[in-house]
Amino acid sequence: MVVLLAFALLAGAATAITPCVLPVLPALLSASGSGGRRRPLGVVAGLTLTHTITIVGIAAVVDGVGFADGTLRTLAIAALAVFGLTLLVPRLSHWMQERMSGFSRLGPRSAGDGFWSGLPVGGALGFVYAPCAGPILAAVISVSASQGTTGQLVAVAAAYGLGSAVVLLGLALGGRKLMDRVRNAGRGPALQRAFGVVMVLTAVLMFANLDIRFQTALASDFPGFLTNPTGGLERTDAVEGRLAGLRGESRFEPPSEAVAPKGKSTPAPAKAASDAALPGVRTPALRVLGDAPEFRGTQRWFNSPPLTMKRLRGRVVLVDFWTYTCINCLRTLPYIKSWDKRYRDQGLTIVGVHTPEFAFEKKASNVLRSIKDNKLRYPVVQDNDFVTWNAFTNRGWPSKYLIDAKGRVRYTHLGEGAYEETEAAIRTLLAEAGDERLGKAATPDGTIESVGPHATPETYLGSSRAQSFSPEGPTNGTRDYTAASGEDLPLSVFSLGGRWRVDDESARAVRKATITARVVGTAVYIVLSSKADKPRKVQVRLDGRPIAGADAGEDVKDGVVTVRTQRLYSLVKVDSLQEHVLTLRFAPGVSGYAFTFG
Repeated sequence: MVVLLAFALLAGAATAITPCVLPVLPALLSASGSGGRRRPLGVVAGLTLTHTITIVGIAAVVDGVGFADGTLRTLAIAALAVFGLTLLVPRLSHWMQERMSGFSRLGPRSAGDGFWSGLPVGGALGFVYAPCAGPILAAVISVSASQGTTGQLVAVAAAYGLGSAVVLLGLALGGRKLMDRVRNAGRGPALQRAFGVVMVLTAVLMFANLDIRFQTALASDFPGFLTNPTGGLERTDAVEGRLAGLRGESRFEPPSEAVAPKGKSTPAPAKAASDAALPGVRTPALRVLGDAPEFRGTQRWFNSPPLTMKRLRGRVVLVDFWTYTCINCLRTLPYIKSWDKRYRDQGLTIVGVHTPEFAFEKKASNVLRSIKDNKLRYPVVQDNDFVTWNAFTNRGWPSKYLIDAKGRVRYTHLGEGAYEETEAAIRTLLAEAGDERLGKAATPDGTIESVGPHATPETYLGSSRAQSFSPEGPTNGTRDYTAASGEDLPLSVFSLGGRWRVDDESARAVRKATITARVVGTAVYIVLSSKADKPRKVQVRLDGRPIAGADAGEDVKDGVVTVRTQRLYSLVKVDSLQEHVLTLRFAPGVSGYAFTFG
């Protein structure tokens, strides 16, 4: 518990210096810069108190990054508006002071200290302050919402709030010192009116829900180390183990293979009915690998109300970890859809857990678009903070976990392939659950693309995972790159040209930006986005010429890709495994994330 409290304190402090504090910072400085010298303490105390109560008691999550209950949020907006008007209209301020003078005996005796006047303002700001929830805060929210409040939850939430409070108080006091200098220069009345405008404007933005949209944009568009700088620490084994204890569950530790290590699994039940077997397919050993973890720290559910492992008891469950720009995941969907169609009425429930690889994949609208484009009918849930991913100790995309009717994990598979084996496992567990007349196997629709063993490996354009670039790889910041000639590049090597703005996750074209690569494969894909979702062009050239229609991927028209939404784009489709020089010319504002190959 001590370790978890320490990490909660650190996570709270880190949140107060991330972009997520931007919506509340102007109002915080305005409220702290006016009134007596103790007002900043009252403002921060009120903010922290409201924020902590919200986490533990209300636990309503907005787009995975903020908290707000409708009624209390409305009261907060009213409080901010009234406070701003008192700063703008001196008569209103005097009238309110007369009405509230009876409360002065409850506060400090020194005139003008302002602690109690700052407390309600800070309390209102607590509903604006919406940190990008990491695993620690997500665990507190999910447990308090589903299981009620405990002393441990209150302690963790309070530690988180205290960490934020220390940093916010430092910001408030520092801002007040600067404002005192302005007042001493004879501009006090003008400064007070400016504070009033900021407070009223904050209330208006909240009323229009623009603060929530802003927070969601920050969580989606800023690098992870800015929006959640302690995310890596929060996902360590030490913290994850204590979070599991906080939730009252044990961590599921899957084996590296589908069969559990000797001595660490329960023997499988008796063999199921022979009708479950598939002719010519080896049914895997289905040992009991442990109890399935719950879906935790999730955001929006699609195609279904929120599900729990407890509610699914009695059905066989296939949990599929995927993300919508992963070509490896997309290639598994025809099989998963066929299993859903074939076995749903016989006791199978498939749950797609969408855990994002890139920040823009956190947006619910993007996930929903992909669900519709891929015609998924089974339940899908967003796991933006990797909480369910970590509960399963998952290791990559795509991954499948097959759970029997008693809620026990019986089979796992990482990556593509093993489709017949997986279906045989599904049928066996359905037979165990009582459905012994399963009929013929499922048949996936359409042509299934596979990846050849000699195709160019996946590579990324962000600096944190970029590989196989020459003569120099992507480095953070905006700079010019000199492209190598395609003929001079070794096989499966890439080269940047022109000006690019690079961060850990992506590279954005600035001026005359190009990518040249010598690649091998039957298909080429790239994850792209366009700034502000405005349509922008990427020219595709193959072996020095505009790509021919017969070789073009489905997103290429007349040698050009028009980038609008944030997704995976198909550039090249050829009949056989071939080597080519690929050249892409990017319009300014287009961002690239990753290449994958078929």
